[in-house]
Amino acid sequence: MITTEQQEKLRGWFAGRLPDDLFEELTEVTVDREEITVIGRIPTPRLAEDAPAAEREAAVRSRIQEFRERTREARMAVAREAEHRFGRKVSWGVRCGAERALFTHVAAPVMTRLRQPERQVLDTLIAGGVARSRSDALAWCVRLVQRHTDDWLAELRDSLEHVQRVRAQGPDTEPEDNQAEEK
Repeated sequence: MITTEQQEKLRGWFAGRLPDDLFEELTEVTVDREEITVIGRIPTPRLAEDAPAAEREAAVRSRIQEFRERTREARMAVAREAEHRFGRKVSWGVRCGAERALFTHVAAPVMTRLRQPERQVLDTLIAGGVARSRSDALAWCVRLVQRHTDDWLAELRDSLEHVQRVRAQGPDTEPEDNQAEEK
């Protein structure tokens, strides 16, 4: 788990390293063991106020695609540097109006052991056409839990950060062998 201070330093590195004209605003920098996801706000297309919803949606999607293609080289240069520096893949996304789009992201394999009742849940999702495989079904379950427990997960993450801060303030945990050598 990454600490709040590490998260802030990482966000600061990207804020300082990204070209000034890349995003209107750097909105998110999220990190886990495998990946750093960088999301920034881009300008919404200018349309007539009475433009239909379908026109607005098409314009936003086109703006996102145009941004992705136009900025690819600059984003990849920053990603290469960050991957070397932080040892994680960098993924990109944007916010345009109310739309949030991820361009690429890591799909990391996760091994788990499930008992029969849990496997039956996954198999039911497959049989019902919700998922193609147990892996897809498990990912669907995680997304469902995430959608319905964001506040609880945020509180849990805050608690974990507090535990890390308290541990860091504790006494040094050097092995006793080092103390004997100093005498």
